[in-house]
Amino acid sequence: MPEKTVLLVEDEDNIALALEHLIGRAGYRLRRVATGNAALAAMAEDRPDLVVLDVMLPERSGYEICQLIRADAALKGIKVLMMTAGGGEVERRKGLAVGADAFMTKPFATADLTAQIGELLAGADHD
Repeated sequence: MPEKTVLLVEDEDNIALALEHLIGRAGYRLRRVATGNAALAAMAEDRPDLVVLDVMLPERSGYEICQLIRADAALKGIKVLMMTAGGGEVERRKGLAVGADAFMTKPFATADLTAQIGELLAGADHD
C-alpha cells in the first residue's frame, strides 16, 4: 500500500513544527505550506490524500481553500481536516458547510489528531 500524503497548511511556525513532527512520526509523507495560495499550488503539483487546513491563513482563508478544493474536479476527492484556535460551534458548522470532512479546535490532544487523521485516511483513495 502506498504511503499516504498529508499537506499541512499552517502559518504559525511553532504549531506547524509540532504538527509536522506528530504527522511524520505517525508514518505519513508530509508537505507543509504557510498560505492558501501556496496550498493550491502544492495540490496542483502533488495531489495529497489529506489536507490539514488552518482556518486563519494569509491571502485566503481555510474556508475559501476548502470551497476551492470541493469545486475542482481533480481535487474534490481529497480529505480535508480543518482546524482553528478561535473555534466554537459556529466555526465548526461553517467548516463542515464548505466541505470539510472533519473540524478540530486547537488546542487538541495529539492522540485525537492522529486518530482523526487515521480515520480520514483509512477511506482516502488516491486517484
